[in-house]
Amino acid sequence: MSGYRSLYKQLDDMGLTEWSQQLQQIIPAKLSADTHGKMKVWQAALNSLPEITPSSIELKDKVKIGTADDLACIDRNLFIEQLKTFHPWRKGPYELFGVDIDTEWHSDWKWDRLLPHIQPLAGRKVLDIGGGNGYHGWRMLGEGADLVLGIDPTLIFVMQYLFMQRYIGDSNHYVLPLGIEDLPDNLACFDTVFSMGVLYHRRSPLDHLLDLRSCLRSGGELVLETLIIDGEHGDVLMPEERYAKMRNVWFIPSQSTMELWLRRCGFKNVGCVNSTITSLDEQRQTDWMHFESLADFLDPQDKTKTIEGYPAPLRAIFTAIAP
Repeated sequence: MSGYRSLYKQLDDMGLTEWSQQLQQIIPAKLSADTHGKMKVWQAALNSLPEITPSSIELKDKVKIGTADDLACIDRNLFIEQLKTFHPWRKGPYELFGVDIDTEWHSDWKWDRLLPHIQPLAGRKVLDIGGGNGYHGWRMLGEGADLVLGIDPTLIFVMQYLFMQRYIGDSNHYVLPLGIEDLPDNLACFDTVFSMGVLYHRRSPLDHLLDLRSCLRSGGELVLETLIIDGEHGDVLMPEERYAKMRNVWFIPSQSTMELWLRRCGFKNVGCVNSTITSLDEQRQTDWMHFESLADFLDPQDKTKTIEGYPAPLRAIFTAIAP
């Protein structure tokens, strides 16, 4: 894919030539027309996008690209149809040429919660594990990050990133169609690694923490957001089958247990900087995400519980330093 050519040179400059060469084979294969039943439709939509030069690009306080006036000579309804080809839009919100993409998640709220507590991103090389369509990556770039590399194996999210990148056109932010298991061993080159909304999907949370540590340089910062439960030291919830209708939720620790896991994996200066119950305003169904959302995952008679009877989602943000 031509959108990744500048990345390969950047990886070469970082001494990651072997990985750069591997990615030049892996990325086209992952995004080929036969990898997903809708890939041809998505690719056609990308290829048919109108040529528009944004009059402005804002990434620091929001992700806002251009204004409605930039669409003056374009069929606005057709443009919105092209955007909705990439349903569901889960992470955002975005404002693109005056079109408000009201995503399922108010990802900006999470960003506002964590930003005051992390090391400044200016000049840093950042890895965003499970970054979705790159929303937080754009915000990281807005904070002055030197390079933001997001990875997510869900192809629709990568295509949404490519849609936005078509108009933002920044050569310092990429979303790759990869999972963490696709990364080389012991990268040890990133100044900051984000893992948000991933840990509870891993069958071995400690292995995940060790993988995250291996991506960081010594002294680099981990920013980890995950589900937790109210509980004592050592408490962990392992759902019987599903949690909030999700099959792939394995371990939800208490705050002190999560901090213990991080310390046992070698991290220093471990701390919980925020914990927030997920509200029906932060995660919800919208015109841009028609599938079930949080309201459908909770007990209709008791919103403090999931539909299975477990504690409703409580999310915490942890920071830690690699040794």
